[in-house]
Amino acid sequence: MKWGFRWYGEKGDSIPLNHVRQIPGINGVVGTLLGKLPGEVWEISEIQELKNSVESGDLELLGIESVAVHDAIKAGTSERDYYIDNYIQTIKNLSQCGIRMICYSFKPIFGWAKTDLSFENEDGSLSLVYDQEVVNHMQASDMFKLIHSQSKGFDLPGWEEERLNKFDELVATYDGVTEEILFNNLTYFLKKIIPVCEEMDVKMAIHPDDPPYEIFGFPRITKNLEDLKKILNIIDSPYNGLTLCTGSLGANPDNDMVKIIHEVGEKINFVHFRNVKFLGERKFKETAHLSSEGSLDMFAIMKALVEVGFDGVIRPDHGRTVWGEIAMPGYGLGDRAMGITYSQGLLEAIQKMKN
Repeated sequence: MKWGFRWYGEKGDSIPLNHVRQIPGINGVVGTLLGKLPGEVWEISEIQELKNSVESGDLELLGIESVAVHDAIKAGTSERDYYIDNYIQTIKNLSQCGIRMICYSFKPIFGWAKTDLSFENEDGSLSLVYDQEVVNHMQASDMFKLIHSQSKGFDLPGWEEERLNKFDELVATYDGVTEEILFNNLTYFLKKIIPVCEEMDVKMAIHPDDPPYEIFGFPRITKNLEDLKKILNIIDSPYNGLTLCTGSLGANPDNDMVKIIHEVGEKINFVHFRNVKFLGERKFKETAHLSSEGSLDMFAIMKALVEVGFDGVIRPDHGRTVWGEIAMPGYGLGDRAMGITYSQGLLEAIQKMKN
């Protein structure tokens, strides 16, 4: 496995690369270009600038998350071919810069949603929380306002103000889009891009729904094992793969993480390794990574990854904010650094148990 850390660039992240470099066993970061709206081409010069920045810190740019998919593609409008062509050009540009993995999502309107970005735990640390009961008393447009009010001044991926300020237009774009139509639009997209990915040696890794169930009536097609197998069967290629986000899928107690890994393990191209704690019906918080801190058996999950031979990029995800850090919600240094070290300890123990 290659150990990574999500990093938002010198201008977008509060954590300097020299601090990331001090995490034991770290290989590199998974980066992004903040400010790029869905549908825009990522230019070679921009990608290379990011890569040079990472490599100057003696780290590797392990992949990208995410090259956002334009809503015209997801909704299947008449403009989708134009934006698919832009996406294909971005894939080619990333390949030319030596980038071999893209994490992406295919979710209408909201890429992810939480109802509290600074829930204070008993120990004083801060966690992200999702509570369906809060959502039940909101309009969809209120979620955008809530997230921005709790962003602490950071540009949050998936919540671009320029895009979501046109919220009514976005909602209208998805009028009549069902799960079946959304899946068909994903099929159309993948059949266009995967042959290019194979040629360019860039693996795609679709990210599950977060939370893994429908909200505000928008369709969701990456919420469980059945959904994932259906997507991976669209094109049987190692380049049509999955981001296994344990905290996203694991937020639904009906999702058996070990079973999912054993069923689709050969198509896992990227892992987000994190824990969540169930607080009630469709209510959970993101916790420290240890099994004892949440509701997921992180040892069993890591063991399953070893058993299926996963050897791709893995990173800690959505840690708490600890020790008074000023950081993007879910992306502080301290708890994610502890999380990666814990994960490495699990892997070492499991590998030594096999010998």
